[in-house]
Amino acid sequence: MSLSVLVLGGSGFVGRALCEQLLRRCGADVRITVPTRRLPHAQSVQSLPGVTVVQADVFKDLPRLVPGHDAVVNLVAILQGSAAAFEHVHVELPKRIAAAGARRLVHVSALGVAEHAPSRYLRSKAAGEAALQVAAQTHPMALTLVRPSLVFGDGDHSVNLFARLQGLFPVMPLGGAQARLQPVWVQDLARALVEVLLRRESVGQTYEIAGPRELTLAELVKLAGGVAGRQRPVLALPHALASLQALFMECLPGEPLLSRDNLASLSVPNVPSGRLPGLAELGIRPSSLEAVLPTYLSATGGVARLDAWRARH
Repeated sequence: MSLSVLVLGGSGFVGRALCEQLLRRCGADVRITVPTRRLPHAQSVQSLPGVTVVQADVFKDLPRLVPGHDAVVNLVAILQGSAAAFEHVHVELPKRIAAAGARRLVHVSALGVAEHAPSRYLRSKAAGEAALQVAAQTHPMALTLVRPSLVFGDGDHSVNLFARLQGLFPVMPLGGAQARLQPVWVQDLARALVEVLLRRESVGQTYEIAGPRELTLAELVKLAGGVAGRQRPVLALPHALASLQALFMECLPGEPLLSRDNLASLSVPNVPSGRLPGLAELGIRPSSLEAVLPTYLSATGGVARLDAWRARH
């Protein structure tokens, strides 16, 4: 049976992996559409067979993009911004997807979302979920929510960044060092999204997607540095100093490496609750950080460096 999928945010880090996994699983039976405002931004998926890149604004053009597709996957999200920006991306866009007539929607949210969460990011994600739950009751839309932990892999903006920074500084001053995470490999998340799309029983479900083990942010930073061969001592900052660091970064040009809202998000455990289905229920055995990091953090010597790091710890 053929399947047509509209992937919003399909030119990004997770989107590229999803397109690859959909093609691997379904082959010529899947047709994927990836909208983007700027065509050069979608170069990572333009060459994939079965993927059509169209120039469009997902906030304005949904009424013409959604019709004709069997399913929509929404990957669009921001980590930084004003309250209005979070509302626009995480709440208004999901509402517009539902209003555009999506018959099947897989919406990627995040672990730790809650109405009264400490960060705008988590609160807006929760509001987006709530809006879609209401829409699913009033529209003929089959909804599945997916909540991943921190996603890592080739091209990520977290683990790669931690490794690069340790090549620049003798010490890693770190806010939220004791934050609890359960990072998931991007390819495992993509495989989960494919399974969710193809399984009828996933409709109405919320899935928590995480890797095989929990670790603190400090442990993740040390692991990234060790695999890359540039591990530096981690200096855990008290909350007040971490907030000042985040405020300073917000004042710098461009998107900050860490904002006060990011810091607030780190105060919430980014681990599964254990009350909802996850990778195991989708038949997926998650890959560990130790297995994946050496394949992309270091062009040579990654495995040897990881073994050396393990011996020291």
